Amino acid sequence: MAASTLAGSPWLRIRLLPEVHPLLRRTLSVRAASASASASASASASASASASADSDPVRVRFAPSPTGNLHVGGARTALFNYLFARSKGGKFVLRIEDTDLERSTKKSEEAVLSDLAWLGLDWDEGPDVGGEFGPYHQSERNLLYKQYADKLTESGAVYRCFCSNEELEQMKETAKQMQLPPVYMGKWGTASDADIQQELEKGTPYTYRFRVPKEGSLKINDLIRGEVSWNLDTLGDFVIMRSNGQPVYNFCVTVDDATMQISHVIRAEEHLPNTLRQALIYKALGFPMPSFAHVSLILAPDRSKLSKRHGATSVGQYKEMGYLPQAMVNYLALLGWGDGTENEFFTIDNLVEKFTINRVNKSGAVFDAVKLKWMNGQHLRSHPPDVLIKSFENRWKDAGILQESQSSFAKEAAELLKDGIDLITDADAALSNLLSYPLHTTLRRSARMCSVLNFIPHEPFINFFP
Repeated sequence: MAASTLAGSPWLRIRLLPEVHPLLRRTLSVRAASASASASASASASASASASADSDPVRVRFAPSPTGNLHVGGARTALFNYLFARSKGGKFVLRIEDTDLERSTKKSEEAVLSDLAWLGLDWDEGPDVGGEFGPYHQSERNLLYKQYADKLTESGAVYRCFCSNEELEQMKETAKQMQLPPVYMGKWGTASDADIQQELEKGTPYTYRFRVPKEGSLKINDLIRGEVSWNLDTLGDFVIMRSNGQPVYNFCVTVDDATMQISHVIRAEEHLPNTLRQALIYKALGFPMPSFAHVSLILAPDRSKLSKRHGATSVGQYKEMGYLPQAMVNYLALLGWGDGTENEFFTIDNLVEKFTINRVNKSGAVFDAVKLKWMNGQHLRSHPPDVLIKSFENRWKDAGILQESQSSFAKEAAELLKDGIDLITDADAALSNLLSYPLHTTLRRSARMCSVLNFIPHEPFINFFP
């Protein structure tokens, strides 16, 4: 395929039909006006020619899949997006990627939104607040994906593939025997119109495959990792729509980010390999490329990927354990970022003021539960004294340790114990230990020791014990 085709020139030939999705129509008209400026780009051209100039509005997104709890790694990604948007006066968009219909649940979605709200990461657009670029559930955008797939087919960037699963497995086996990458060999990429029509008339299921150039390379300038490049001959033509009509992840994510005018894609480094496919789709559709920033993974103490076998890994678990949202935000921000000083204590407003993407480290960050608990204690004790003492008193009363929370004893106990409490839930054990201390026995033992040492204590001390 000619380089000019990939550059998006066919975009100018797309006709708007009456049934076109309103969001597609609006996006097409905007993109068509600017597409001619990029007609000379090729597949090997750098994707660093991003549309996200400093003068353009910043729009970032966090796009969780509602298939489980909000992992601390996902929470950190959301936080970095939030901080970047707020520091630039931009928009923070929440999009729900629920195309995995079998695993996605409403309960999981509600839990994710609740955890984000608990952390204080309020979003400007999303499924519950709406916005100009909705809908914000991928499952509600299938018509849009189909229309874009059809447009790519008209331009020749995508073709129908009628290969069966057996044929695809045989191709993989052949490639393995020839010691070649297991890529699709393009059988239907060169098929005649007659062959295609024959399969359509038979009702043979088909997928949509993206036509990848056989030569060249593509590179991006990642805001965290620097220049990253890929050779195109290692990819092969890839599927963008399954035979059941469901879009593949890389296709719908690209369409969503482009039509929502996302300027910066900040996500985990495990998505870096997806960027090649997405960049090719951007080019074929004539969309301006966002800036990419791939954040390192959060590691366990043994430097493996943090997982459930290492203990609590979800935001909801730490919330139930009594951690403060301010401490979670502070600690997650420091997993791969710092302001260049020795300071480790930040409020969310401090973070918005200090955060810059160029200070995000590309090395993996180790999750230290001990340090998180210490940091929680710092935030706990940063509360005004009366607020902190009141929280202890109320907890002790609710736990049944004290019958009366507002008493001089409760206040004195709270003042005595607060420096040794890092979690509000630890206050119960701290007070119980204090109350169970054998003070009477200890003082009697001290009195006997005085007599052994021929020490005569003061009269009040003697009169204290019979």
